[in-house]
Amino acid sequence: MLTTSLDINLFTQLAKGLARQFGDHCEIVLHDLTKEDIDSSIVVIENGHITNRKIGDGPSHVVLEALHEDPSLVKDRLGYLTKTADGRILKSTTLFIRDDDNKVIGIFAINYDITELMMFDTAVRSLISCDTKEKQPERITHNVNDLLDDLIEQSVALVGKPVALMTKDDKVAAIRFLNDSGAFLITKSGDKVSKFFGISKYTLYSYIDVNKR
Repeated sequence: MLTTSLDINLFTQLAKGLARQFGDHCEIVLHDLTKEDIDSSIVVIENGHITNRKIGDGPSHVVLEALHEDPSLVKDRLGYLTKTADGRILKSTTLFIRDDDNKVIGIFAINYDITELMMFDTAVRSLISCDTKEKQPERITHNVNDLLDDLIEQSVALVGKPVALMTKDDKVAAIRFLNDSGAFLITKSGDKVSKFFGISKYTLYSYIDVNKR
């Protein structure tokens, strides 16, 4: 299992080796998904200055997706773009670690800062080319509050109108997106989402139930 000291030592050794090989522009992160408290999923990190994260910080979008999705549907993501809070562009790879039952128990991520390389795009195109369908790079967060804020912002963008103008159906659609994104795995997310959309927690849960039908 991922929580054994042998495996943590192995991934720590691998993270250090990769960080040394590719230099201080390369962040290596290990998320432990066997922890009861996913608010502190990061257990190994090298070159955390790139995203300003550290051991004990919380999950990213892909962590919530891995916890929420059917394990058979979770696939490794290779060479896609992400973005830090201060606007730096990263080329990222996310590898899902599984146990003998195919359950996702960890995430090993590589984030390489290509911001400066992008200024020399023509010369180094083969190095920084990314196989991605996203229109905008996904922002990397380092705590669950920022992550939940991002997901709420995305749910509003999906509906295409501010909360004050949303109908019931609009709010149901926004909450469907949040539920599908794993937002409600975050501790006390229900309180924040209810307050943001101006509904009671009872109404929130009824909207979630509507989405399950």
